[in-house]
Amino acid sequence: MGLRINDTVPDFTAQTDQGLIRFHDWIGDTWAILFSHPKDFTPVCTTEFGAVAQLAKEWSKRNTKVIGISVDGVEEHKRWKRDIEKTADAVAAFPIIADTGLEVSKAFDMLPAEAYLPDNPTPNDSQTVRSVFIIGPDKKLKLSMTYPMNVGRNFAEVLRALDALQTAAARGVAMPANWTEGQDVIVPLALDDAAAEAKFGKINKVLPYLRYAKLTG
Repeated sequence: MGLRINDTVPDFTAQTDQGLIRFHDWIGDTWAILFSHPKDFTPVCTTEFGAVAQLAKEWSKRNTKVIGISVDGVEEHKRWKRDIEKTADAVAAFPIIADTGLEVSKAFDMLPAEAYLPDNPTPNDSQTVRSVFIIGPDKKLKLSMTYPMNVGRNFAEVLRALDALQTAAARGVAMPANWTEGQDVIVPLALDDAAAEAKFGKINKVLPYLRYAKLTG
């Protein structure tokens, strides 16, 4: 069975370009984002890693660690980072997992159990390793997104989704479509109108089951 929302994510030990990590220990009590790539030195992936590097201050503000993963080795990761930093004009300070044996990719259900890399593999051999996983401090999966190789990920959306997840977890609310920080939130159905008003103040009741409120404080 695949990894599903609110499942505890796999724990593993793996080499990165910054040394050996134990994944759950590395997450600690922070949020974490694992973003995967089928191969180093590929054009779309280079722009994506650059986008992550450029958002370093934003991840830090949100108490979130980011970590990449590719099926290439540590030395390839170190060389590739030079290209990433050159094109992004930003330091790629996050670690990259060297998943040469595909153990992590399989654990996160990005590749089938029988998958293997042939000699001289190409990106097509691991093309499904193109996912983003947002993980809470409880080590549970909060969100996942998978993209094809020819479409770069929108990390502004990853950041927006992270804001929504963190706000929902902290305030016990839900978010409407296209929500961004500062906009009204949705009152959960578990609260009746009186309880909603006691918690949030005035509510905007559009439908019996669709009620908006402003967050203050």
